[in-house]
Amino acid sequence: MKKKILVIEDNEQNMYLVTFILKKAGFEVIQAYNGNDGVSLAEQYIPDLIVLDIQLPKMDGYLVARILRKNKTLEKTPIIAVTSYAMPGDCEHALAAGCSGYIEKPINPETFVSQMEGFLHPISKA
Repeated sequence: MKKKILVIEDNEQNMYLVTFILKKAGFEVIQAYNGNDGVSLAEQYIPDLIVLDIQLPKMDGYLVARILRKNKTLEKTPIIAVTSYAMPGDCEHALAAGCSGYIEKPINPETFVSQMEGFLHPISKA
């Protein structure tokens, strides 16, 4: 069964690129163009992973992450902040909000899928 990835991204070109790369790699992609829709779709579809832009209309990605982490069904779902925020402290802010990882834009199409797979299948520390 295909892994489901929810992409919450308001920029059409970024959404197209991320969706194209993930679908080509065999993932099912669900799209949301703002934080409110992202929260609703996450609760509806229970994705295996969430790709989250931070600069979103209506509700920023930090608030989206905090809301999703309060949902018992989604509390362990990897949330990856993929953002152009690249100032000192931005990564820490995303992680403090509940994100599992942080990737700066522009994404590297050659490594993006392996980065996502790393969050889907973390190496066990046994």
